[in-house]
Amino acid sequence: MTIGFIGCGNMGSAIIKGITEAGVIESSKIFAFDPYAPSIDKAVKAYGITKCGNAKEIIMNSNIVVLAVKPNMIASVLQEINFELEKKDTIVISIAAGKTLEFIRDNLTHDNKLVRIMPNINAKVAAACSAYCTNGNVTDEEKKEIEKIFGTVGTIMELPESNFSLFGVLAGCSPAFVYMFIDALARAGVKNGMKKDTALQIAAQSVLGSAKMILESDTHPFELIDQVCSPGGTTIEGVTSLQADGFEAAIHKAVDKAVDKDSRL
Repeated sequence: MTIGFIGCGNMGSAIIKGITEAGVIESSKIFAFDPYAPSIDKAVKAYGITKCGNAKEIIMNSNIVVLAVKPNMIASVLQEINFELEKKDTIVISIAAGKTLEFIRDNLTHDNKLVRIMPNINAKVAAACSAYCTNGNVTDEEKKEIEKIFGTVGTIMELPESNFSLFGVLAGCSPAFVYMFIDALARAGVKNGMKKDTALQIAAQSVLGSAKMILESDTHPFELIDQVCSPGGTTIEGVTSLQADGFEAAIHKAVDKAVDKDSRL
């Protein structure tokens, strides 16, 4: 199997890193092109992949092609590689936010195998939450290959495309919400006399461990909260304070606002 990347920015490079470190595809069989020379040169040096001179060359050498370009560039890239895609049974994967399978198909003249994937920023540390959908031309075996490739940068699930807008908010926006919570927790530690870097490490590790607890146990989050709250203790005091100040309502409102914004874009 060979795979090509058109675009070697933050997300493209993160996926290439995951693939090479996991050994899913040999680095010599990973092809990449980016018009911004420093980006492609950096990826070639770091991961030993093969540099291509243009997008068409990527299609010529790849069984799977990942379009890792900005959403406003994807139409022009599709038109550039359209002729080459007519001649090959290439799987085309787009990670461009907001660009539907229908949009991709409308910019091509051949009924290619199309995949839309939404990874989140945590792919940079191999902890992404990704979702994908296909246009129906992709076989179950090919889906397994796609899951194997993108599983190198985190978890991946198949979702109906109708759920992608909401997924984009829950998985795409939530890292920023969690970063805010971690920073606020650390600043509260500073307020009470702890050094910021120490407080930040404690806060981040606690969030990481708490997420792991939910993912790896069958216990509902409410039950886990009850397990931590001793009668008359410090935790229940903090929990009731968060509830009184509208913590859950603020999260719901943030998600609703993001969903509303997405619907207007």
